[in-house]
Amino acid sequence: MTTAAAQVRYPLTQGVNPWLVTFSVMLPTFMEVLDTAIASVALPYIAGSLSASNSEATWVLTSYLVANAVILPASNWFARRFGRKRFLLICITIFTVASFFCGAAPSLGVILLARVMQGAGGGALQPLSQSILLESFPVAKRSMSMAAYGLGIVVAPVIGPTLGGWLTDTFSWRYAFYINIPVGILAFVMVTRFVHDPPYIKNAKVGPFDNIGFGLLMVWTGSLQIVLDKGQEDDWFGANWVRWTVTALVVSLVLWVWHSWTHPNGLLDLHVLKDRNFRTGCILIAMLGMCIYITIAILPLYYQEVLGYTAFSAGLVVGPRGIGSFIGSPVIGVLGSRIDQRKLLCAGFVGFGICSFIFGTVNLDIGPYTLLIPITVTGFALSFVFVPLATMATSTIPREEMGNATGLFNMLRNIGGSIGIAMATTALIRRAAFHQTAIGANLTSSTLAVQQKSAQIAGYLSHRIGPAAARPGSFGLIYGMMERQAALKAYVDVFRWVALLAFFCAAASWMFKKPAKNSAPPPGMH
Repeated sequence: MTTAAAQVRYPLTQGVNPWLVTFSVMLPTFMEVLDTAIASVALPYIAGSLSASNSEATWVLTSYLVANAVILPASNWFARRFGRKRFLLICITIFTVASFFCGAAPSLGVILLARVMQGAGGGALQPLSQSILLESFPVAKRSMSMAAYGLGIVVAPVIGPTLGGWLTDTFSWRYAFYINIPVGILAFVMVTRFVHDPPYIKNAKVGPFDNIGFGLLMVWTGSLQIVLDKGQEDDWFGANWVRWTVTALVVSLVLWVWHSWTHPNGLLDLHVLKDRNFRTGCILIAMLGMCIYITIAILPLYYQEVLGYTAFSAGLVVGPRGIGSFIGSPVIGVLGSRIDQRKLLCAGFVGFGICSFIFGTVNLDIGPYTLLIPITVTGFALSFVFVPLATMATSTIPREEMGNATGLFNMLRNIGGSIGIAMATTALIRRAAFHQTAIGANLTSSTLAVQQKSAQIAGYLSHRIGPAAARPGSFGLIYGMMERQAALKAYVDVFRWVALLAFFCAAASWMFKKPAKNSAPPPGMH
C-alpha cells in the first residue's frame, strides 16, 4: 500500500493501521498495570533482602501511588506543552529507567526513590494511551478499540501475581522490576514508529504552568504519605516531627484548595466539585481505592506471612481475581446500557463487601482453593464498580471540563489507595499486638492447658535437641503459635473493616442522580 493510499484509508492515524497504534499504546499501559500486581507479591522478599520490616516494604507501593497521583493532574498540560507523543515517550523512558534502579536498589531508601520516579513516569501512561486510542479510530469503531484496551488492562492483573511470584521464587524479586526493561524498549520503538500527534496538539497554545499549585500539591501529598508511613514507628503525635509534618500537611492542603478554587488557570479547577454526581463519585473513588489497594497489598502478605506460602504459590492463589475481572468486563458492557447503573454499582460494592467478609472468616487450616470462589468473585464485582462509577461521576460534567475532572478523579483514587495501604499496615501491627496481649493473658506457664501442650512438645523435642533444651524449646514453639494466631486475627479484623467500607459505599451509591442513558466513561477514567 502506498503512502497516499494509506493516508486515505487511515486518515486519523496518518496512514498507520490503527491496530498497530492500539498495540503500541497498550504495551506501556500493560507494563504499568502489571508492575503494581507484581510488586505486591514480592513485598516479603523485598523486605528480607533490604533488611526492612513488612510495614516498611509496603512503602514500595504507597510511594509509587503518591507520585502517580501528583503527576496525573499535570499530565494534560505536559501533553499539550511537549506534544502527546513526545510526552508519552518521556514517560516510557522514565518508567523503564526507574524500573532498572528499582531492581538494582541496594537499600530501602534507593528503591523508594526509584519507585517515586517510576510513579512519576507511570502516572500519565493510562490517560495518554486512552486519549490516543479514542482519536485513532472512527466513532463507529471506538468501542472495539476500548474493548481491546480493556482486555489489556484486565490481562495484566491475571498474570501479574503469578508471573511476579515465579520470577521471585525462580530468580529474585529484582527481576519483577527488570522485566519492565524489554517491554519498555519495545514500547518506545513502537510508539516512535506508529504514533503521531494530531494537528490540534501540534498547534496548541499552552498557558503558563501552575508552579504554585503543583508545589503545594507535592507538599501536602508528600507530608500525608510520610505521616502515614512513619507515624506508626514513633507513636504518631507523640513525636515532634509528626506534629510539625501534620501542620505542614494542613497548611499546604488549605492553601492548595484555596489556590485551586481562586486561580483561573490552576492545575486543577475545584469548582467541578459543585456538581453533585461528580462530588459523590470523587468520594466513592477514594474509598474504592482504599478497598482495592488494601486487598491487593495484604492478601498476598496473608498467604506468605501467616500461612507460609511461597511468592509463586501466593501469586497463583490471588491470580483468579483477574480472571473474575476478565469475565465481568463483557457482562458489564452488555448490562451497562440496559440497567440503572446505580443498581450495578451497588451490586458491585455489595459483592466486593461479601467477599471481603468471607476473607474475614479464615483460619490457619485453609488450603489454596478455600478462597478461590470469593477471590474470583472479587474481580467480577469490581467490573461492576469501575465503569458505572466513572460514567455516573462524569454524566453531568460539561465536555470542556472533562480533562480537569478526570485528573482529579484519578488522583483521588490513588490518594485513597495510598491512605488505605498505610492504614491497613498500621492496623495489622497494632491489632496483632492487641490480640497477642489478649491471648497471652490466658497462656501462662502455670495454665494446665499450656503445661500439657508443653509436655507433649518437650517429649517430641527431647529426642532431637536433648532433654535439657526440650522444655525451653517447647515454650518457644508455643509462643510462635501464639504470634501466628494473633497475626491471623489482625488480618481478619482488617478484612472485616474493608467489608464494612464496601457496604457503606454500596449505600452511598444511591446518592447519585440517575445519569442519562447510554453515557460512556470519558478518556482517562480507569
